[in-house]
Amino acid sequence: MTGHATNPPLLGYADCLSARPGETVAFKVSSYENTPVSAQLVRSISADPNPAGQGIVEEDASQFFKPLTFASTVQHFFPGSYAIASKQITASAKAKLVLVATVFPSMIGGQRQTILSIGQFDLHLDAMGAAAIQAGERVITTSIPLKKRNWHRIVVTVEASRITIEQSTLGRVKTNGRTVCQPCDNELAVSGFPVVAARLCDGLASQHFNGKIEAPAIIVDDQTVAKWDFSRDITSTTGVATVGPDLSLINFPARAMTGSRWDGSEMNWNHKPAHYTAIHFHEDDIYDFGWKTSFTFTIPADMPSGAYVMRLKCGAHEDAIAFFVCPPLGRPKAKLCVLISTFTYTIYGNHARPDYDPSWCARMDAWKAYPHNPAQYPHYGLSTYNYHSDGSGICHASHRRPLFNLRPGYLTFGATPCSGLRHFQADSHLISWLHAKGIDYDLITDRELHRDGVAAIEGYRVVTTATHPEYHTEETLNALRDYRDQSGNLSYLGGNGFYWRIAVHDENDSMLEIRRAEDGIRAWAAEPGEYYNAFDGKYGGLWRRNGRAPQELVGVGFAAQGEFYGAPYKRLCNDPDYDWVFAGIEENLIGDFGFSGNGAAGFELDRIDLHLGTPDNTIVLASSVTPHDAFMLVPEEQLTHLTNLSGGPEKDALRADMVYVDMPGGGSVFSTGSITFCGSLPWNDFDNSVSRLLENVLRKHLD
Repeated sequence: MTGHATNPPLLGYADCLSARPGETVAFKVSSYENTPVSAQLVRSISADPNPAGQGIVEEDASQFFKPLTFASTVQHFFPGSYAIASKQITASAKAKLVLVATVFPSMIGGQRQTILSIGQFDLHLDAMGAAAIQAGERVITTSIPLKKRNWHRIVVTVEASRITIEQSTLGRVKTNGRTVCQPCDNELAVSGFPVVAARLCDGLASQHFNGKIEAPAIIVDDQTVAKWDFSRDITSTTGVATVGPDLSLINFPARAMTGSRWDGSEMNWNHKPAHYTAIHFHEDDIYDFGWKTSFTFTIPADMPSGAYVMRLKCGAHEDAIAFFVCPPLGRPKAKLCVLISTFTYTIYGNHARPDYDPSWCARMDAWKAYPHNPAQYPHYGLSTYNYHSDGSGICHASHRRPLFNLRPGYLTFGATPCSGLRHFQADSHLISWLHAKGIDYDLITDRELHRDGVAAIEGYRVVTTATHPEYHTEETLNALRDYRDQSGNLSYLGGNGFYWRIAVHDENDSMLEIRRAEDGIRAWAAEPGEYYNAFDGKYGGLWRRNGRAPQELVGVGFAAQGEFYGAPYKRLCNDPDYDWVFAGIEENLIGDFGFSGNGAAGFELDRIDLHLGTPDNTIVLASSVTPHDAFMLVPEEQLTHLTNLSGGPEKDALRADMVYVDMPGGGSVFSTGSITFCGSLPWNDFDNSVSRLLENVLRKHLD
């Protein structure tokens, strides 16, 4: 729990990021003020605060949600994962009581970290990192710190007249063990809820353990009264007991973790669960905040599909909660469907960029942009592009918490000579363009695509992505493939799309999991043996590594990355059959301007590759004019310092390809291969070559 001084005065979130008519969105709000909070609904048209463009554009939507006020309430949140038993244990020993666990500490020293506690007994690492036991007021320690990132077995034996604590090392690194025995008078009884990886006091958890724990047990007079096997039911949030009560896992610690017996002989936990007996706990695990509902909103039947924002005000403070309204399943209200990548939004949620600088605040103030940044509030839980405090990569994400970067006006890059937007805010360049051009559209998010499959997008003449549809489940990819192959027209207006495989938790559909396995542009690398998702048991990492390269779906796939910089495309196709794409465009260079990177082809670039599945009949309409010294090949493209998978010079692979493909089933694919493409659409009040090109492509199938 954190105090007022470290929290914004007014924050909230919605329990779901999208809803259809008849479905209800619950809003959770915390306010430190003493005055009421007001809520007003607006429709979001542009979320880019750059005064050189449109700025923030929103339409009042009070006809669908009557503005209301409600009392300010402080809602707390409690970082740190642990496990607590579903029932109490009460047992009295005649001779001895034993607490035992095998641990792999990932943080040593500085604070007490509980391994297993019950009643008056607390087995922990002391502030130096040595194994210790507290029995009542007495604390006994081995005084020798455990070795970080090594397995250790700790056994505490409590007898009437003495306490013995044994600390031994396991695994490849062998050191001398340590046994300490001290005389004392002890009560040989335990009573309470066993807790693993934390200690509870007045219902609040503290002394969180950082690292892996396996096989904790409580033994009374040589009879086991509680023992847990974390290799069982790995996909769940239950720590299964072989004896005694099961454990409830709080704050989603990481499962499917290698245990002390893992020897590299099996990489898939499904095949040898005895090697995956550990759970990795973290003091800063925090995902679903679990706040109480402040008010609800049921989507009316006549509400247009679109991006909406619940605007909150309390005194001088404001917040804005974005969510998306989808049409009824199977009843499209437009010919065009825009796929909103809420899975990607969530995976990036609260990304604290390493290059964040407080000097960005000057631009935020001048532009009246969103004023808060995740780097300032890491205790709200960071993104899967960040690390836990113990140095391990964050592999879980949830939207059921305030996500600072899912606010209108949020600046991802605060020092670039452009708007510096990504994700929701950058996607609004496409939304504002559709409004400017008078093109009707529906929105569908990948939540509906995952849940309903191709039925979520059937009936649309065109389905288009926005800037960055990076994270996908098997279900969402299947839905897009099936739509395309059933004569659908699929447009991909971004870069670095369809890249990582993720999993959705069966018990909480806000929870996503990413394992950054083996390859790709990675913020962190999964540990050896931990490449398979815990949520669904499937191999994680790149879809390319799973045999589904993006080129198979949309003709192009991620090839190069640079700074937030954009360049123009150069027209390559002069076949008269495709002149319709370039109708009204005189210039050969297209998109040497834009609010994202100052150019239409930039930051992350996708190219064709026949070897990876680009259809043979793909037409390359244009390719980027990319400065080679500003970009680098992604790791999966690079073989050595001299060779790469393209087979040609590296500079030739550093490009974005804009392509068009007629599919055998009568459908088509149009791909831009650039994450900054949509940023050029609003330039010059939407009157520019990129705008004309996209309108030519969409209207071919919409009119």
